[in-house]
Amino acid sequence: MAFYTGLFDALGLRGWCDADAQDGPMTMAQLLARSQGGGEVTVPWWNPPFPSLDALHEACNAIPRTRDLTSGLEQLFLDVRDGLRVVLDPLTQPLSWLLDGALWLFVSSPWWILIPLIMALCYVVSRSVSLILAVAASILLLAFIDHYDYAIQTLSIIFVCTALCVVFGIPIGIAMSKSNRFQRGMLPVLDMLQTLPSFVYLIPLIFLFSVTESKLYGIAIILYAIVPVIRLTDLGIRLVDKDVIEAANAFGMSGRQKLFQVEIPLALPNIMAGVNQTIMMALAMVVIASLVSAPGLGVLVLRGIRNLELGVGLVAGLGIVILAVILDRVSKAALARINTSHSTG
Repeated sequence: MAFYTGLFDALGLRGWCDADAQDGPMTMAQLLARSQGGGEVTVPWWNPPFPSLDALHEACNAIPRTRDLTSGLEQLFLDVRDGLRVVLDPLTQPLSWLLDGALWLFVSSPWWILIPLIMALCYVVSRSVSLILAVAASILLLAFIDHYDYAIQTLSIIFVCTALCVVFGIPIGIAMSKSNRFQRGMLPVLDMLQTLPSFVYLIPLIFLFSVTESKLYGIAIILYAIVPVIRLTDLGIRLVDKDVIEAANAFGMSGRQKLFQVEIPLALPNIMAGVNQTIMMALAMVVIASLVSAPGLGVLVLRGIRNLELGVGLVAGLGIVILAVILDRVSKAALARINTSHSTG
């Protein structure tokens, strides 16, 4: 007899509990108990089982089990999947085009053109010759060990996803800084996105999109990496000196003028710090997204784990570290330049 049977009997709910009694599939614990002799275990009164769904179901068949709850949630998602696809497919298809186009452009460009372009972009951002030489040496090292194509594929994904995180994240952060109500509504969403395990992002997306579609891993990377730029944009604008805002009001500036000429320039160091963290999180998610056909160095890491090829996995991991160092140093150099211009301005 289940521990809570007497409770339902005392409350007069036995008829309700047994009305829809069905012999469903047995749990693993029940199968083990039957295979080991089948006798019911006597539970001492001083150590009752926690009143979980499974424990209450043993005493009352009308209460669903935990697996009924999870299977019901899965069925609900499957029921609305087709409707979600009708809405989400047209909205997210441009993301696939961007990712596929960037991947084709980066891979198809000759190395003797692409590497100087990357160096020129890094110089424009950082204005550091030593950093440019380090970037060139790192890329040439990856090319020397035949990991150039994989590294360029990873860079193309990070470039697209980071750009989209900035395009969507900064306006959301600005809106949060202007509305306390909107901020209170967004904070739980951002907390969930920031604490959700990275593998969990892939579960609903696999049901919604085909594994062969680039937008599957693109959406996962963007959702995972967009949080820092939103948070730090909101924080940066809120930290703008109130005296400066009052001075802008005294000069008769409109809201748009204050935003673009005062608040965003003063908040730029915080915004760039958010972009730096977004780049790092996008790189981390690219490796995990290789589980759902994302190209790049993550594929080699996955191959090393799957086939127990230690050398392949370690060398690919080294390549990811090199990319992480390059992206981190370049973005921090850009942030340092912005901080210097603010301190001297």
